[in-house]
Amino acid sequence: MEAIASDLDQLDVIGPDTYADNGYPHPAWKRLRQESPIHWFDLPDGVGFWAVTKRADIVWISKQPTRFLNGPRLAVFEGGEPVEGERRFVRHLLNMDLPEHASYRNGASSWFTPRAIGRRKPEVERITRDLLAKMAGDGEEREADFVSDLTAPVTISVLADMLGVPRDDWQLLFRWTNQIAGSSDPEFQGSGDDTVENTRNEMFQYFLRLVEKRRAEPRDDMVSVLANAQVDGQPMPPLELLSYYLLLVVAGNETTRNAASGGLLALIENPGELEKLRANPRLVDTAVEEIVRWTTPVIQFCRTPVEDVEIRGRKIRAGDALCLFYPSANRDEEVFEDGDVFRVDRRPNPHVGFGIGEHFCLGASLARLELRVIFAELAHRLDSVELAGPYERMRSSFLGGVKRMPIRYRLKPT
Repeated sequence: MEAIASDLDQLDVIGPDTYADNGYPHPAWKRLRQESPIHWFDLPDGVGFWAVTKRADIVWISKQPTRFLNGPRLAVFEGGEPVEGERRFVRHLLNMDLPEHASYRNGASSWFTPRAIGRRKPEVERITRDLLAKMAGDGEEREADFVSDLTAPVTISVLADMLGVPRDDWQLLFRWTNQIAGSSDPEFQGSGDDTVENTRNEMFQYFLRLVEKRRAEPRDDMVSVLANAQVDGQPMPPLELLSYYLLLVVAGNETTRNAASGGLLALIENPGELEKLRANPRLVDTAVEEIVRWTTPVIQFCRTPVEDVEIRGRKIRAGDALCLFYPSANRDEEVFEDGDVFRVDRRPNPHVGFGIGEHFCLGASLARLELRVIFAELAHRLDSVELAGPYERMRSSFLGGVKRMPIRYRLKPT
């Protein structure tokens, strides 16, 4: 590799404690964008990586899926590379490449088209309004945790309903997604029988039993669709099938939940933007896009070149890890005017919060629907809101978000 030694090497863009204590390292990413957009970082206990921080480079790399592969490295984690074993135990869309990726993605894609997702709007509205009605009470000032009382139950309820998971088991999904997505967070790190490996195995066993039921008696749900799907004329292999459910549960819940929580936090910290949205609810669509840009719940994925390549004068060797930092791309000064400012009426807004290219988020339409419903309802019913105490961020440099956010608020009862 060809790298330039400088004080930039001391920037911490991957340590999970940095994210938990200070939020996203936007000042560090800004320096990298300005001084070394393709920058090599050594890891003390693992393989180093190239930090890619400019939007144009992330787009260029992402649109060449046969030249820059998803495998073998999913993302960069502190203290080494645990993904070598992961591909033996989990095989889903995030760590597949063409042509396999396209074959598996097609198994669920019809459920995530804008038209298919649009049919779910009444159910998403009902779930959101029911939860807000409980939070509102008689319209008096109240306190709640926005994550556990609204965003988490909305996202897990919608997803569980789509999957066809019985209502009595919905809390299982919530526990699993916390333990898997938050595996580097002490709050969710397990011991004994609660390790991430055991959580994954417990989840696999659960869905294996559900698959057997849906193969015997298919229903109009995603468990049935995938259980009976074929890839290249054959039933989906067990590992790939069970990994598909894991991906849907974790990615479908965690990212939208974190975007919604971070979105309200942004509105609280920018009260003028909240007033702008309440005064003009038609801004909800642009507000949602700004929330996705601002929060960017998926922090990074890796791509691995199959051949030597030069990017911005840096000579990248085949097999080197290119770490694509999406929150940095979403504040790129060459693309976003005043990118460090939150604006609910931002236009244009070519963010990459859902990724780009072959691996564009399968659930983007569902995420947008849930966020539009949540913030349309809040714009209509929210009389006042403020933080009621410190909020807590996830300890993760892979999936970012607010895991706890106490608020003091007043909501219209209806």
